Amino acid sequence: MTLIQKHAYDIGYGFAALLWPFFAKRRRIAVENILRGKVASNVAEAKRIAKASWCHLAGHIVEALFVPRVVTKENWREHLDVSQAPAESVKLLLDTPEQPILILSAHHGTWEPATNLLSFARPMIAVARVMNNRLVAKWMKNHHFRGPVTIIDKNNGFKPKYIEQWKREAAAMTILIDQYAHHGPLLRFFGRPARCITSGTRLAIRSGYPIIVGTFVRIAPYKYRLVGGTPVVFGKDADRDAATQILNDRLEAAIRQYPEQYLWAHRRWRDD
Repeated sequence: MTLIQKHAYDIGYGFAALLWPFFAKRRRIAVENILRGKVASNVAEAKRIAKASWCHLAGHIVEALFVPRVVTKENWREHLDVSQAPAESVKLLLDTPEQPILILSAHHGTWEPATNLLSFARPMIAVARVMNNRLVAKWMKNHHFRGPVTIIDKNNGFKPKYIEQWKREAAAMTILIDQYAHHGPLLRFFGRPARCITSGTRLAIRSGYPIIVGTFVRIAPYKYRLVGGTPVVFGKDADRDAATQILNDRLEAAIRQYPEQYLWAHRRWRDD
Protein backbone atom coordinates (compact mmCIF):
# COMPACT_ATOMS: atom_id res chain seq x y z
CA MET A 1 0.00 0.00 0.00
CA THR A 2 1.44 3.38 -0.99
CA LEU A 3 1.64 6.33 1.39
CA ILE A 4 -1.15 8.17 -0.44
CA GLN A 5 -3.38 5.11 -0.38
CA LYS A 6 -2.76 4.59 3.33
CA HIS A 7 -3.66 8.20 4.18
CA ALA A 8 -6.39 8.79 1.57
CA TYR A 9 -9.09 9.05 4.24
CA ASP A 10 -7.04 11.52 6.28
CA ILE A 11 -6.45 13.67 3.20
CA GLY A 12 -10.15 13.90 2.44
CA TYR A 13 -11.03 14.39 6.09
CA GLY A 14 -8.52 17.20 6.53
CA PHE A 15 -9.59 19.00 3.37
CA ALA A 16 -13.23 18.92 4.48
CA ALA A 17 -12.24 20.24 7.92
CA LEU A 18 -10.66 23.27 6.26
CA LEU A 19 -13.84 23.96 4.27
CA TRP A 20 -16.29 23.32 7.13
CA PRO A 21 -16.35 26.96 8.39
CA PHE A 22 -17.55 28.13 4.97
CA PHE A 23 -20.72 25.98 4.96
CA ALA A 24 -22.84 27.77 7.54
CA LYS A 25 -26.16 26.47 6.20
CA ARG A 26 -25.00 22.86 6.26
CA ARG A 27 -23.62 23.31 9.78
CA ARG A 28 -26.95 24.66 10.96
CA ILE A 29 -28.94 21.83 9.35
CA ALA A 30 -26.63 19.15 10.74
CA VAL A 31 -26.60 20.50 14.30
CA GLU A 32 -30.37 20.92 14.29
CA ASN A 33 -30.90 17.35 13.01
CA ILE A 34 -28.58 15.91 15.64
CA LEU A 35 -30.22 17.79 18.52
CA ARG A 36 -33.81 17.15 17.43
CA GLY A 37 -33.01 13.47 16.88
CA LYS A 38 -31.66 13.30 20.45
CA VAL A 39 -28.32 12.02 19.23
CA ALA A 40 -26.50 14.61 21.34
CA SER A 41 -27.62 16.20 24.61
CA ASN A 42 -25.97 19.59 24.12
CA VAL A 43 -24.94 22.00 21.38
CA ALA A 44 -21.20 21.45 21.80
CA GLU A 45 -21.53 17.69 21.29
CA ALA A 46 -23.88 18.22 18.34
CA LYS A 47 -21.32 20.53 16.70
CA ARG A 48 -18.58 17.94 17.20
CA ILE A 49 -20.66 15.18 15.60
CA ALA A 50 -21.75 17.47 12.75
CA LYS A 51 -18.18 18.39 11.83
CA ALA A 52 -16.96 14.79 12.14
CA SER A 53 -19.75 13.52 9.89
CA TRP A 54 -19.00 16.17 7.25
CA CYS A 55 -15.30 15.30 7.29
CA HIS A 56 -16.04 11.57 7.24
CA LEU A 57 -18.05 12.00 4.03
CA ALA A 58 -15.05 13.49 2.25
CA GLY A 59 -12.60 11.04 3.78
CA HIS A 60 -14.69 8.03 2.83
CA ILE A 61 -15.10 9.22 -0.77
CA VAL A 62 -11.36 9.77 -1.24
CA GLU A 63 -10.54 6.38 0.30
CA ALA A 64 -13.15 4.74 -1.92
CA LEU A 65 -11.21 5.86 -4.99
CA PHE A 66 -8.33 3.61 -3.94
CA VAL A 67 -10.36 0.60 -2.80
CA PRO A 68 -10.08 -1.13 -6.23
CA ARG A 69 -6.29 -1.05 -5.91
CA VAL A 70 -6.07 -2.14 -2.27
CA VAL A 71 -8.89 -4.67 -1.97
CA THR A 72 -8.61 -7.70 -4.25
CA LYS A 73 -10.39 -10.97 -4.94
CA GLU A 74 -7.74 -12.69 -2.81
CA ASN A 75 -7.88 -10.46 0.27
CA TRP A 76 -11.36 -8.90 0.38
CA ARG A 77 -12.54 -10.84 3.43
CA GLU A 78 -9.59 -9.46 5.39
CA HIS A 79 -11.08 -5.98 4.94
CA LEU A 80 -14.46 -6.91 6.45
CA ASP A 81 -15.18 -7.10 10.17
CA VAL A 82 -18.31 -9.13 10.82
CA SER A 83 -17.52 -9.96 14.45
CA GLN A 84 -20.37 -7.83 15.81
CA ALA A 85 -23.01 -8.82 13.25
CA PRO A 86 -25.57 -11.63 13.72
CA ALA A 87 -24.37 -14.93 12.30
CA GLU A 88 -27.57 -15.26 10.24
CA SER A 89 -26.90 -11.98 8.45
CA VAL A 90 -23.26 -12.81 7.77
CA LYS A 91 -24.15 -16.21 6.32
CA LEU A 92 -26.93 -14.77 4.16
CA LEU A 93 -24.82 -11.90 2.88
CA LEU A 94 -21.49 -13.63 2.24
CA ASP A 95 -22.07 -17.37 2.06
CA THR A 96 -25.51 -17.93 0.50
CA PRO A 97 -24.95 -16.87 -3.13
CA GLU A 98 -27.97 -18.79 -4.38
CA GLN A 99 -30.45 -16.58 -2.46
CA PRO A 100 -31.50 -13.18 -3.86
CA ILE A 101 -31.53 -10.60 -1.07
CA LEU A 102 -32.27 -6.95 -0.36
CA ILE A 103 -29.79 -4.68 1.38
CA LEU A 104 -31.48 -1.55 2.73
CA SER A 105 -29.02 1.00 3.97
CA ALA A 106 -28.36 4.73 4.39
CA HIS A 107 -25.85 7.49 3.81
CA HIS A 108 -23.95 6.12 6.74
CA GLY A 109 -20.52 4.59 7.05
CA THR A 110 -18.92 3.59 3.77
CA TRP A 111 -21.58 2.81 1.18
CA GLU A 112 -19.18 3.22 -1.77
CA PRO A 113 -16.48 0.71 -0.63
CA ALA A 114 -19.17 -1.68 0.61
CA THR A 115 -20.58 -2.14 -2.89
CA ASN A 116 -17.11 -2.92 -4.19
CA LEU A 117 -16.30 -5.45 -1.47
CA LEU A 118 -19.61 -7.26 -1.55
CA SER A 119 -19.39 -7.78 -5.31
CA PHE A 120 -16.74 -10.41 -4.57
CA ALA A 121 -19.37 -12.41 -2.65
CA ARG A 122 -22.33 -12.04 -5.03
CA PRO A 123 -23.62 -9.91 -7.93
CA MET A 124 -24.70 -6.45 -6.81
CA ILE A 125 -27.52 -4.26 -8.14
CA ALA A 126 -27.42 -0.77 -6.66
CA VAL A 127 -30.09 1.87 -7.03
CA ALA A 128 -28.20 5.17 -7.17
CA ARG A 129 -27.83 8.50 -8.85
CA VAL A 130 -26.14 8.03 -12.20
CA MET A 131 -23.50 10.61 -13.09
CA ASN A 132 -24.66 13.08 -15.74
CA ASN A 133 -21.18 13.39 -17.20
CA ARG A 134 -20.59 10.48 -19.56
CA LEU A 135 -16.83 10.48 -19.03
CA VAL A 136 -17.24 10.32 -15.25
CA ALA A 137 -19.84 7.57 -15.56
CA LYS A 138 -17.55 5.57 -17.85
CA TRP A 139 -14.62 5.98 -15.46
CA MET A 140 -16.76 4.83 -12.53
CA LYS A 141 -17.83 1.75 -14.45
CA ASN A 142 -14.34 0.79 -15.61
CA HIS A 143 -12.23 1.72 -12.60
CA HIS A 144 -14.39 2.19 -9.52
CA PHE A 145 -16.91 -0.64 -9.51
CA ARG A 146 -15.41 -4.02 -10.30
CA GLY A 147 -17.06 -7.34 -10.94
CA PRO A 148 -20.80 -7.90 -11.34
CA VAL A 149 -22.14 -4.50 -10.26
CA THR A 150 -25.20 -3.06 -12.03
CA ILE A 151 -26.19 0.54 -11.30
CA ILE A 152 -29.86 1.45 -11.73
CA ASP A 153 -30.62 5.12 -12.20
CA LYS A 154 -32.94 5.96 -9.31
CA ASN A 155 -34.88 8.32 -11.57
CA ASN A 156 -35.90 5.53 -13.98
CA GLY A 157 -37.45 3.09 -11.53
CA PHE A 158 -37.33 -0.72 -11.50
CA LYS A 159 -37.70 -1.95 -15.04
CA PRO A 160 -38.77 -5.61 -15.45
CA LYS A 161 -35.34 -6.54 -16.82
CA TYR A 162 -33.69 -5.56 -13.53
CA ILE A 163 -36.15 -7.57 -11.48
CA GLU A 164 -35.50 -10.59 -13.67
CA GLN A 165 -31.75 -10.05 -13.38
CA TRP A 166 -32.05 -9.83 -9.59
CA LYS A 167 -33.79 -13.19 -9.46
CA ARG A 168 -31.70 -14.88 -12.14
CA GLU A 169 -28.32 -13.86 -10.69
CA ALA A 170 -29.41 -14.17 -7.03
CA ALA A 171 -28.03 -10.67 -6.61
CA ALA A 172 -28.09 -8.27 -3.69
CA MET A 173 -30.46 -5.41 -4.52
CA THR A 174 -29.12 -2.41 -2.60
CA ILE A 175 -31.18 0.70 -1.86
CA LEU A 176 -30.41 3.70 0.35
CA ILE A 177 -33.73 4.40 2.06
CA ASP A 178 -32.91 7.50 4.11
CA GLN A 179 -33.57 10.06 1.37
CA TYR A 180 -36.54 12.41 1.36
CA ALA A 181 -39.45 11.05 -0.69
CA HIS A 182 -41.81 13.79 -1.85
CA HIS A 183 -44.77 11.44 -2.22
CA GLY A 184 -43.85 8.83 0.40
CA PRO A 185 -45.80 8.07 3.58
CA LEU A 186 -45.13 10.25 6.62
CA LEU A 187 -43.50 7.94 9.17
CA ARG A 188 -41.00 8.33 12.02
CA PHE A 189 -37.22 8.48 11.76
CA PHE A 190 -35.22 9.52 14.83
CA GLY A 191 -38.52 10.40 16.47
CA ARG A 192 -39.45 12.92 13.79
CA PRO A 193 -41.94 12.77 10.90
CA ALA A 194 -40.23 12.04 7.59
CA ARG A 195 -41.41 11.22 4.08
CA CYS A 196 -40.09 7.73 3.40
CA ILE A 197 -38.99 5.73 0.39
CA THR A 198 -41.04 2.53 0.14
CA SER A 199 -39.53 0.87 -2.95
CA GLY A 200 -37.45 -1.52 -0.82
CA THR A 201 -40.47 -2.44 1.29
CA ARG A 202 -42.63 -3.10 -1.76
CA LEU A 203 -39.94 -5.27 -3.37
CA ALA A 204 -39.57 -7.24 -0.13
CA ILE A 205 -43.31 -7.82 0.25
CA ARG A 206 -43.76 -8.77 -3.40
CA SER A 207 -40.77 -11.13 -3.56
CA GLY A 208 -40.65 -12.56 -0.05
CA TYR A 209 -36.85 -12.30 -0.18
CA PRO A 210 -34.93 -11.63 3.04
CA ILE A 211 -33.73 -8.13 3.91
CA ILE A 212 -30.56 -7.05 5.65
CA VAL A 213 -30.95 -3.60 7.18
CA GLY A 214 -27.65 -2.04 8.15
CA THR A 215 -24.43 -0.36 7.11
CA PHE A 216 -20.70 -0.84 6.83
CA VAL A 217 -18.80 1.62 9.01
CA ARG A 218 -15.12 2.47 8.72
CA ILE A 219 -12.99 1.35 11.68
CA ALA A 220 -9.48 1.61 10.16
CA PRO A 221 -7.87 2.25 6.76
CA TYR A 222 -9.71 -0.03 4.30
CA LYS A 223 -11.33 -1.93 7.18
CA TYR A 224 -15.12 -1.95 7.35
CA ARG A 225 -17.51 -3.32 9.99
CA LEU A 226 -20.99 -4.66 9.30
CA VAL A 227 -23.54 -3.04 11.63
CA GLY A 228 -27.11 -4.31 11.63
CA GLY A 229 -29.57 -6.84 12.95
CA THR A 230 -30.90 -10.22 11.93
CA PRO A 231 -32.54 -10.66 8.50
CA VAL A 232 -36.15 -9.53 8.05
CA VAL A 233 -38.78 -11.23 5.89
CA PHE A 234 -42.22 -9.78 5.17
CA GLY A 235 -45.20 -11.83 4.04
CA LYS A 236 -47.27 -10.84 1.02
CA ASP A 237 -50.06 -9.54 3.30
CA ALA A 238 -47.74 -7.23 5.26
CA ASP A 239 -48.78 -3.61 5.66
CA ARG A 240 -46.45 -1.41 3.62
CA ASP A 241 -46.22 1.50 6.05
CA ALA A 242 -45.86 -0.67 9.15
CA ALA A 243 -43.11 -2.66 7.44
CA THR A 244 -41.32 0.52 6.36
CA GLN A 245 -41.41 1.77 9.96
CA ILE A 246 -39.72 -1.43 11.11
CA LEU A 247 -36.97 -0.83 8.56
CA ASN A 248 -36.62 2.80 9.67
CA ASP A 249 -36.23 1.74 13.30
CA ARG A 250 -33.53 -0.79 12.42
CA LEU A 251 -31.64 1.73 10.35
CA GLU A 252 -31.85 4.30 13.12
CA ALA A 253 -30.39 1.81 15.59
CA ALA A 254 -27.38 1.23 13.34
CA ILE A 255 -26.77 4.95 12.82
CA ARG A 256 -26.97 5.70 16.55
CA GLN A 257 -24.02 3.38 17.14
CA TYR A 258 -21.78 5.49 14.87
CA PRO A 259 -23.41 8.94 14.52
CA GLU A 260 -20.16 10.56 13.36
CA GLN A 261 -20.43 8.62 10.11
CA TYR A 262 -23.95 9.70 9.11
CA LEU A 263 -24.74 12.47 6.64
CA TRP A 264 -26.55 14.81 9.05
CA ALA A 265 -26.18 17.84 6.78
CA HIS A 266 -28.83 16.75 4.28
CA ARG A 267 -32.48 17.85 4.53
CA ARG A 268 -33.99 14.51 5.52
CA TRP A 269 -36.75 16.05 7.62
CA ARG A 270 -38.97 18.65 5.95
CA ASP A 271 -42.36 18.00 7.51
CA ASP A 272 -42.01 19.04 11.17
